Amino acid sequence: MLDDNIKAQLAGYLARITQPVELIATLDDSDASNEMRALLGDIAAIGDKVSARYDGQAARRPSFQVTRRGQDTGVTFAAIPMGHEFTSLVLALLQAGGYPPKVEAELIEQVRVLDTDLVFETWMSLTCHNCPDVVQALNLMAVLNPRIRHVAIDGALFQREVDERQIMAVPSVFLNGQPFGSGRMELSEILAKVDTGAAERDARKIAAKGTFDMLIVGGGPAGAAAAVYAARKGIRTGIVAERMGGQTLDTMGIENFISVLETQGPKFAAALEAHTRAYDVDLMAGQRVAGVQPGEQITVTLESGAALQTRSLVLATGARWRKVDVPGEAEYANKGVAYCPHCDGPLFKGKDVAVIGGGNSGVEAAIDLAGIVRHVTLVEFADQLKADAVLVTKLRSLPNVTVHVNAQTTEIAGDGTKVTGLVFKDRASGASRTVELSGVFVQIGLVPNTEFLKGAVELSRYGEIIVDARCATSVPGIYAAGDATTVPFKQIVIAAGEGAKAALSAFDHLIRTPQAA
Repeated sequence: MLDDNIKAQLAGYLARITQPVELIATLDDSDASNEMRALLGDIAAIGDKVSARYDGQAARRPSFQVTRRGQDTGVTFAAIPMGHEFTSLVLALLQAGGYPPKVEAELIEQVRVLDTDLVFETWMSLTCHNCPDVVQALNLMAVLNPRIRHVAIDGALFQREVDERQIMAVPSVFLNGQPFGSGRMELSEILAKVDTGAAERDARKIAAKGTFDMLIVGGGPAGAAAAVYAARKGIRTGIVAERMGGQTLDTMGIENFISVLETQGPKFAAALEAHTRAYDVDLMAGQRVAGVQPGEQITVTLESGAALQTRSLVLATGARWRKVDVPGEAEYANKGVAYCPHCDGPLFKGKDVAVIGGGNSGVEAAIDLAGIVRHVTLVEFADQLKADAVLVTKLRSLPNVTVHVNAQTTEIAGDGTKVTGLVFKDRASGASRTVELSGVFVQIGLVPNTEFLKGAVELSRYGEIIVDARCATSVPGIYAAGDATTVPFKQIVIAAGEGAKAALSAFDHLIRTPQAA
């Protein structure tokens, strides 16, 4: 089941186990059960502290439990965890075997003191790059607390249950039989939902913090770069973010960040967080900012009710892709529905795709994609393209582009695993048309995450934070960087550079501004 290279790597990991681990399988005579038996046999043959038995009585077949011998850790895989989930299996083996998790001690204690019975089920796919974060977080909770159980289920093995529960996207998490959440979730986010007192405790801790020299709002490339540059100056630095990584967490492939030939969004996001944590940065994740009050000391209010004080502020809140809000868009995100042609376009080489949007971003995307894919269908709601004339002329000169104006997108079709077509309606005749294709690029603009800043700093008519060449906003001491600003070209490498620039500008402001007593 496992090749020699993987076996050698796995042997190195299993050598770290300090307590005996048992793999208890529940099998039948299916091909999947035979594969699972082979996998568990390979693992047991590698680690001298790992054993496998095949007399389990779990409800789902095939499945297997990862448990500490003599205990019930509550970790089960109703899956053959290869692909993206192989790391989840390795971590489950290590943690069940006594190897300490690389998680903040505060979060570990928060899991251990939960005093209610929680049974989680995660429906996932072995090709899903967001699923492992959820699976690994819930597995760890089950290892740490005997009142928590978790089963990770490969929907491909249990199609009947998928149909019965009408699961259309992964990861989908159920708690005690009821829908709990979908999409990527970190341990802190899960705990915030199940630990009712967590928000209040966090608010009290945050409110007790003193004044920062520089506070950064946002944990994407711009925010992380600003935090690193600020911390390297030796000043008291804090970063407030809903999630570290920002939009990169939702990006499948990154191939245009200079010096990194190829990586995946979640891996890139993890590197951003690791780099930030390598410095003396007070990282407050899982927090949403509600408002900013300028002043000699700037006040940043959180939705929890807590308030932070800072001498300088860098706003790096990023943006989110504007959605078309039609059936299929959410279900096929990262399965054919994409929002960045620069990042994801090469994945569709030689295939047919569509672009929704006839403004500059849509037409530029279509021109860009036309050089990569077999054919581009551009769909625009208005009765004419809204892009600059020079771009429209270039677009119409391309032989592999078809343009439909006065067309309303009504559905993104798929086969349950990937996009298969786009459905749109002719607004003049009312006729509906379906185009078969492999990818849909939504290019109807970005929405900056700046709603909470209205009245605090000057915004453009598009809601972007207006900045000058030094990333300064309309308010002294407040700077901004990345996709939330008026800087053109929303790219990771540009956001990171702007974040560094904003931090340096804010530091320059600090050294030229007398500090209040």
